[in-house]
Amino acid sequence: MEILEQFTHADSFALMPMGDKLIATIYVIMLGMGITFTALVLIWGLTVLMSKIIMAMDSNMKPEIKTVEPVVAQKPVVEEPKEEDQSELIAVITAAIAASLNTSMHNIVVSNITRVSDNTPVWGQTGRSEVMASRF
Repeated sequence: MEILEQFTHADSFALMPMGDKLIATIYVIMLGMGITFTALVLIWGLTVLMSKIIMAMDSNMKPEIKTVEPVVAQKPVVEEPKEEDQSELIAVITAAIAASLNTSMHNIVVSNITRVSDNTPVWGQTGRSEVMASRF
C-alpha cells in the first residue's frame, strides 16, 4: 500500500521510478474494476431478490379463473347500400373540381362517382394528416 500512498501526491509521483508507476497504475485499475464488478453483482442480486418477492406477491393475488362458454358468432347482416339521390354530392364535387381548375361548372360533367376503399394503415393516415396540418 505504500505505492498507492505515493501515488496520491503529485510530488512523490513525479519522483517515482517507471516500474513503481506501472505497478501503482495496475493496482488502481484492478481496484476500480473490482469495485465495479462487486457493485454489478450486488445490483444483479438485488434485482433477483426483488423479482422473487414480486412473483411471490403475484402468486398470492391470483384472480379466480372463470370458465367462459364459447359463444358462436352469428354471421353479420350485410345491408345493401341504399340507392340514394346523389345529386347534391355530384353538385359539390363538380363545384370543387371547377374551383380547382379555375373554370365554370358548365364546362365539367361528372357522370359517375365511385367510393374507393382506403387500405392505408392508421400510422400512414396519421402521418398524412400531420403533414397536411403542418402546411398551415
